[in-house]
Amino acid sequence: MKTNIKDIKELFSLIKESKYCVALTGAGVSTLSGIRDFRGKNGLYNDTDAEKIFDISYFEKDPSLYYSKAGSFIYNLGEKEASIVHTVLGRFEQRGYLKALITQNIDLLHQKGGSKNMIEIHGSPETHYCLRCAGIRVGYEEAAVVVRMGEMPKCPSCGRVLKPAITFFGESLPADALRRAVTESQQADLMLVLGTSLTVHPAASMPEYTLRNGGRIVIVNNMPTPLDSRAFLHLDDLGTVFEELDDYLQNK
Repeated sequence: MKTNIKDIKELFSLIKESKYCVALTGAGVSTLSGIRDFRGKNGLYNDTDAEKIFDISYFEKDPSLYYSKAGSFIYNLGEKEASIVHTVLGRFEQRGYLKALITQNIDLLHQKGGSKNMIEIHGSPETHYCLRCAGIRVGYEEAAVVVRMGEMPKCPSCGRVLKPAITFFGESLPADALRRAVTESQQADLMLVLGTSLTVHPAASMPEYTLRNGGRIVIVNNMPTPLDSRAFLHLDDLGTVFEELDDYLQNK
């Protein structure tokens, strides 16, 4: 589906006129910042053993796979800049157009883009903790320094390798984040579904809550999703869409 300037103008009007606009973002919004997505053509999950990287049972046996494979993109985030998508979403929030942002991402780039009311539904590397010792917490920057040296952050009490507060396969999503995400999705009269293939649940269920409560969804993604037929608008080029939206914002 080609990106149509008329559709982008309609999208901007929808955002401005909505009473409660919420965004749901996936890995596709960060590819513009040079971070690989997970399930796209060049996605991380096309690599051998990729699924083991974020598998809790494998992490407990051998945490070195996570730190060696994820180190290049999770612990070098200081080198990555927020994309046009991140920054425009931040501006929408500042203008009062965007009420909340639900993200599946773990790259901290929405913070760089200026978003404040953000729900990280898959957790965050902002904190690292010990699976054995209660109360042990190490921040992202401290952990990143260790990882960039080719080592793994360890518990100062027992010496066990610390785990990031990212939700791995086999773990439950953060309960508070999930509750907040459901509440925001139910309130939304417009949900922007951005850069996600809507294949990972329960995050993929969030647009369903909006639709069920009479809201509209707009999908901007370069791959098909299960909800394409139910979208009020469907566009495919995130970069083009958000560059145009940025122009509309600045010339409003």
